[in-house]
Amino acid sequence: MTGRAVLAGGLALVSGLTLAGCSSGGSPELKVVGAFMPQPVSDIAAAFLVVENAGGATDRLTSVTSSISDHVTIHETKGRAMRMVSSFEVPAGGELDLERGGSHIMFSELKRQPKRGQKISVELHFEKTGPLTVELPVEETTYNPAKQ
Repeated sequence: MTGRAVLAGGLALVSGLTLAGCSSGGSPELKVVGAFMPQPVSDIAAAFLVVENAGGATDRLTSVTSSISDHVTIHETKGRAMRMVSSFEVPAGGELDLERGGSHIMFSELKRQPKRGQKISVELHFEKTGPLTVELPVEETTYNPAKQ
C-alpha cells in the first residue's frame, strides 16, 4: 500500500467517525430541573425552572398550558422591562433558565389559589420535541433557590 492510500483510508475513517458523531446527537434531549412556583398572593402567579438540552439540536419552548389557568404565557425580562414572547430557545448542549428577576412563566386569572406544599401540573410545548409534563412544587412566596 502506498503512503497516499494509507492517508486516504485514514481520512475516510476519520470523516466517517465525525459524521457518525454528528448524526447521533442530531435531536434535542430535554429534561426539566429546579421547577417551582412561589405561592401566589393574588390571581397571578409565576413559575421558574431550567430546561436542559443534552442533545445535538436546538429546540424552542413555544407555550405552556395548565389546568390552573387558561392564560399561561412566557415572559422575558431585560433590565426592568417585562414583555410576553412567543418562544424561548433551548440551545443544543445548553439550557433555558427561567429564574426570578429574569425570564419566566406567567399565570393570569388563576382558577384556584395554590398553597405551599401542593404541586401544580404544567405542560411545556416545544417546537421539535413532544410536550413535557412537569409538576411544580408550590414554595413559600419569597422562595429563591441558590444557583449552583
